[in-house]
Amino acid sequence: MTDRRVRGLRSLMRGRPGVGGESPERSMDPRSAGDGLPVPPRSRVIDNAIYVNGHRAATPESLPDAFECLKNTLDGMAWIGFYRPEDSVILDVAEKFDLHELAVEDAIVAHQRPKADRYGDTLFVVLRPARYLDEAEEVDFGELHVFVGRNFVITVRHSEAPDLSQVRRRMQHDPDLLGQGPQAVLYAILDAVVDGYAPVVAGLQNDIDEIEVQVFGNEPGVSRRIYELSREVIEFQRATQPLLGMIEGFIAGAAKYGVDEELQRYLRDVADHAITVAERVSGFRQMLHDILVVNSTMVAQAQNEHMTRLTEASNAQNEEVKKISAWAAILFAPTLVGTIYGMNFDVMPEIHWTWGYPFAVLLMAGVCLTLYLVFKRRDWL
Repeated sequence: MTDRRVRGLRSLMRGRPGVGGESPERSMDPRSAGDGLPVPPRSRVIDNAIYVNGHRAATPESLPDAFECLKNTLDGMAWIGFYRPEDSVILDVAEKFDLHELAVEDAIVAHQRPKADRYGDTLFVVLRPARYLDEAEEVDFGELHVFVGRNFVITVRHSEAPDLSQVRRRMQHDPDLLGQGPQAVLYAILDAVVDGYAPVVAGLQNDIDEIEVQVFGNEPGVSRRIYELSREVIEFQRATQPLLGMIEGFIAGAAKYGVDEELQRYLRDVADHAITVAERVSGFRQMLHDILVVNSTMVAQAQNEHMTRLTEASNAQNEEVKKISAWAAILFAPTLVGTIYGMNFDVMPEIHWTWGYPFAVLLMAGVCLTLYLVFKRRDWL
């Protein structure tokens, strides 16, 4: 990497106006201001080793020692693993191993999509490992960057998963496979990431089964859980779907880059597992869509039933109101007649009339009967 490119990257990482300004991934990602994770120690070199013919030949104490040891070792391969290193550490590695500035910027900024880019003799791979958290019942997504050169592998891990120390131990117990060089290490990392998806698939399947029970049990809050799980499945699909094209590209370019035939078989096996995971994730997304439709239908049916009950209650209440109103009107007629003739005015002919009392009673009875018949005809009674 030229001094000008290194200076440009250092200026960019310090936040001063430099090559291209602030990275869009850093400016747009809300986590760039701090994701609540503990600040790592200065170097965070997890392991630093030189391998010759599949066997560990040296364990340098520092990065400069590793670079010098690699230069002085015939047919040697450096495998250096970082965990959330500081920007300056990655820039130092970039200088010594001549890593491309665009790949270095992606490794520093992080929050990249899964991809595989080749810069000259160096392959830069971004992977999105995942793990299922049983207690929280959610998926935790990580990020892993891998630089694969002619005689080195550099891994930059930004998350807890995957545990690359297990990958290293596995490869060290199989010198024949590790002796095939950086491509074999890349295969082992891919295999570990894809195998790590299996518990996530099982956890998501269990969550979907629980949601189905909640939907048909009419439990409250199930709509929110469906939405949250759908987001996790979409994120999982974004992490797994690009792997298929990446691995197919590795297999297609195997002859060009001299990948061993046995290693190609291993890669095809990883591709089969990745296809299985991708198909399951795609099925999960469709299942959640169907569950959401069913839940919406059941919610709508419940609302309709509730509205029907409210309408029936309202209709019954209206019938009672009509009956009360009808009887109130019927009883109001004799009250009105009785009130008029109960005023005891002197100038009221009916008071001194012999048939005044029978007339008043018949008048009240007639009005009541008429109102009763009218209300009865109109089904108010």
